Amino acid sequence: MSATDDFKPIELQDKAIFDDFLTQDPPETSELTFTNLFMWRYRYRPLWSIRDNALLIIFHEYGQALSALPPIGKGDKSDALDFVTRYLKSHCGEARISRVSNNFLEHHVDKTLYRIVGDRDNSDYVYLAENLIALPGNKLHRKKNLVNQFIKKHRFEYRNLTHDLVQSFLGLQENWCELRNCAADKDLAEENQAVYEALINYDSLRFQGGAILIEGKVAAFSLGEMLNQSTAVIHIEKADPSITGLYAAINNLFCREAWTDAKYINREQDLGLENLRKAKESYHPDHMVQKHTLFA
Repeated sequence: MSATDDFKPIELQDKAIFDDFLTQDPPETSELTFTNLFMWRYRYRPLWSIRDNALLIIFHEYGQALSALPPIGKGDKSDALDFVTRYLKSHCGEARISRVSNNFLEHHVDKTLYRIVGDRDNSDYVYLAENLIALPGNKLHRKKNLVNQFIKKHRFEYRNLTHDLVQSFLGLQENWCELRNCAADKDLAEENQAVYEALINYDSLRFQGGAILIEGKVAAFSLGEMLNQSTAVIHIEKADPSITGLYAAINNLFCREAWTDAKYINREQDLGLENLRKAKESYHPDHMVQKHTLFA
């Protein structure tokens, strides 16, 4: 297939194609997994095509005109970038390439052709997995105390996500949304849709999940998968906000149970939200995956 005007919507049956490209060209930015692209498809409406062994993805972001993610694969990514830039210009008048990593910027972008803007709000927080598991030292002492207090105060069970638990995960998500009034908040409503899409397609998407059950009910859950050979990415983390230490506990237990073979854990971006930024910084990331937007 060659890319002309043959961009098409992402479908579940496309997973094998995406996985093949992402295995050839392992990503470092959290957006680039099939699960992430599929679960958020109603918000971003991703379209894809292939040109000269490079996977091209364009999408709508926050109601703006079409933009593109950096090309993926073993093909000539500079040529693919040039193609998608021209494609966007012809359809929108301006080309915007989003979530561009430092690595892609340095190796595949002619900087004389683009205006380059840093994207701090969408840059990823990456932690040493061993730190999120052990919570060592003074910097993470408060987090360890929160986990220990939760363990002492509650009779609970940790369980890995299975097909039988999907409805229980959805039940917690529904309760969480009622507390946060998702129906009145466009961003929360779209996140709710994304969680629903991930969970009902769990058997096909094959990500990992973990849950804390209290009195037989799911009180917290987390969903993630391997992003590349050394890094896991956490897509979703939800907990009953009324239970002290529960967020710290699901973070710790999911890492301990699911990601002992990972060196790093990418916990995605803070979206420029002050409380979320504070929460992610409180775990003291090992490094950030810096992202940029290219305009032409």
